[in-house]
Amino acid sequence: MKVFPYPRLRGTVSLRVDAARVKAPQQPREQLDSRARSVVERVVALGLAETEDWETATLTVSATIPAKATEPGGPWSEVAVVAVLTDRATNTRVTSKLVPDAESGREWRGELPVVRADLCDRAALTVQVVATVDGVPGRIIAEAADDWIVDVKSAVPTREQSFDIKEVGFARGPSWLRNFADAPWIVNASGKLPTVHINTDFDGMTDVLGAEGRGPEGLVNQLLVSQMAADVWIAVFHSAIGDLEIEDDGTPLFPHGWQGEVLREMLPDVVPDRTLEDALREVHRRRVGATGWTDLQPRIQYAAMRRADVPRALSETVRGLDKLKREDEA
Repeated sequence: MKVFPYPRLRGTVSLRVDAARVKAPQQPREQLDSRARSVVERVVALGLAETEDWETATLTVSATIPAKATEPGGPWSEVAVVAVLTDRATNTRVTSKLVPDAESGREWRGELPVVRADLCDRAALTVQVVATVDGVPGRIIAEAADDWIVDVKSAVPTREQSFDIKEVGFARGPSWLRNFADAPWIVNASGKLPTVHINTDFDGMTDVLGAEGRGPEGLVNQLLVSQMAADVWIAVFHSAIGDLEIEDDGTPLFPHGWQGEVLREMLPDVVPDRTLEDALREVHRRRVGATGWTDLQPRIQYAAMRRADVPRALSETVRGLDKLKREDEA
């Protein structure tokens, strides 16, 4: 445990990468879709870019800090929130100041430039809250509880794997899975990471999930994987909302870790045009109240499908199958 000779900010500082785009010389910027980011793993994979010779990238970064950081009368002044990218292999350190995104002073947002040549493979991204304390400027009074990884080579945003995936025959597996013997997969969001249990007894499931390429099996594979991801988003959302910590005045708090990041990612689509705190209070109110929870289910499903890229996967599958049909008829 570190001991600091000055007051520190109590509470959780969370970090998110909301978007990423890359740029090559003489080419337009390429905005990467949501597949490049994993809020569960806290990784952004710039290797997913179609622009293979990109030289610079820009990350849109947001952070949530405790309200006490900017309240009057605190032991610090001149509070700033800074995104920090470091790569030990190349001894690179890049910083960028974020700006307040709401009157509450809790939400901060900004952009962080990344030069591909400065990074070897993977770099660590964090957020620090810096202030003047006891007349000394530039003191770190808080930092993000969990960092992100910026991977310039990989096309998959994963530290090890995006989700815990287990293949098991449901009919002969754990007793609780036997009740779902006719399901192709089941998501369990109660562990440290959400787990997708894939039913190997389901006819053709193993072959389809192992398929690659632009043939029928490969196209169906893309659609199934995106649908699985949507199911994970929905399961994690419900799991996190159902296990919130509540303050004495009834205010719900964001969970720590990936559960909180999933909520922050989905809430803007579930309850649009609200701050994250207001959206969380509204969802919690509807869940524990007499009415309104059912009305939110389509919004939750919509948010999950967007994050899992289901519309894109479905469109590509339909176009691909149509192309194969025309080729067969030619």
